[in-house]
Amino acid sequence: MSVALIILAAGQGTRMNSDLPKVLHPIAGAPMLHHAMAAGTALDPDHVVVVAGFGAEQVTASAMTFDPTACVVLQKEQLGTGHATAAARGALKGFDGLAIVVFGDTPFLSAETFEALAASTADVTVLGFEPADPARYGRLVMDGDQLERIVEFKDATEAERAIGLCNSGVLAARAPLLFELIDLLDTNNAQGEYYLTDLPHLARARDLNVAVVTCDESETLGINSRAELADADARFQIAARRSLMEDGVTLVAPETVYLSLDTIVGRDALIEPNVVFGPGVTVESGATIRAFSHLEGCHVSRGAIVGPFARLRPGAELAEDVRIGNFVEVKNATIATGAKVNHLSYIGDASVGEKSNIGAGTVTCNYDGVMKHRTEIGARAFIGSNTMLVAPVSIGDEAMTGSGSVITSDVEAGALAVSRAPQVEKPGMARKLFEILRARKAKQSRGS
Repeated sequence: MSVALIILAAGQGTRMNSDLPKVLHPIAGAPMLHHAMAAGTALDPDHVVVVAGFGAEQVTASAMTFDPTACVVLQKEQLGTGHATAAARGALKGFDGLAIVVFGDTPFLSAETFEALAASTADVTVLGFEPADPARYGRLVMDGDQLERIVEFKDATEAERAIGLCNSGVLAARAPLLFELIDLLDTNNAQGEYYLTDLPHLARARDLNVAVVTCDESETLGINSRAELADADARFQIAARRSLMEDGVTLVAPETVYLSLDTIVGRDALIEPNVVFGPGVTVESGATIRAFSHLEGCHVSRGAIVGPFARLRPGAELAEDVRIGNFVEVKNATIATGAKVNHLSYIGDASVGEKSNIGAGTVTCNYDGVMKHRTEIGARAFIGSNTMLVAPVSIGDEAMTGSGSVITSDVEAGALAVSRAPQVEKPGMARKLFEILRARKAKQSRGS
């Protein structure tokens, strides 16, 4: 059956105490909205509809960044979950498949849970869970294998409060039936809003089948505060680290490695302690990321070694067997096979040819205050320590620069370029200068 995913993402999240829409607060380098959208991709949905409200422009931009085919609709007034779901009606006009309603601030639903919802043959299916402490969750009141109704904790009897099966808020039904039942909702409640929790009771009143599928409590974690956001990130990191290790990645100190939602690391890669992966990082099999390195928006090929204390910024592309050493920063640059940038250098807006060696303290001076310019370094070139390469500039294959040079013109293949002020030596001047300075210091000390 074809599937549509409806993601409710209209709330402000007042407990966040933020101007940022709640669903855009990040977990593992990505808005929690992206986590919810990513989880739903397990079903390869035909439609993804995001219901926005507060900060709609920001939510729309974020949703389209993750999935340009998504449809974002506006809930102008926040009048409950039923009202929010109804906003998706126009986007799903003519769609006869299964609609699954989830929440943008509940980011951890698993692929298996989505598949269980899709596999249900009931007219309406509700996702439930059995928490260790049911606390104030709404309860699912069953009659055999049929869900009769959902009762909120404050409205529940003592017998109903003793029920351990709780409501996650997620439900699924064929789209026409979903909107047909929503039309029957009313605002006869203390909040004066339209609630999806009333749908099972309405469905049963029409003698429809209402089933429950269950998931682990951890999947239903909702984010309503900064503290819960931090807890969610910690949960994500634990699971993501474990997944990498199960896939054959070595994490020397797993608890110190921080991953993003889209981090990809190949088997037999080695990740040393205190490494941070920002969004958009791929590390191939057999690569090594040494301690205290920070990577974002980059690709590290097989056999490459990065760090310690290295920074790879967006656009860094490392080929096989590249060496990026301590206190090296690479940005928007390609480093070809076997090239080395071993220490204390900045390579930005550049290309470095295969087996070239970049000496310590080298800087590609790429910014003139207005525009960025590129530096092209050929294959098997040797860039002497403390070379300033003032872009735009090109260094040919097998060329060399002398240490301490400021290179402002292209260097042809095989040539040596040296550009420094002439050294001047004045015999005995150092001793005289030291005597003057020491005398001055002594006089200052006596004066104090």
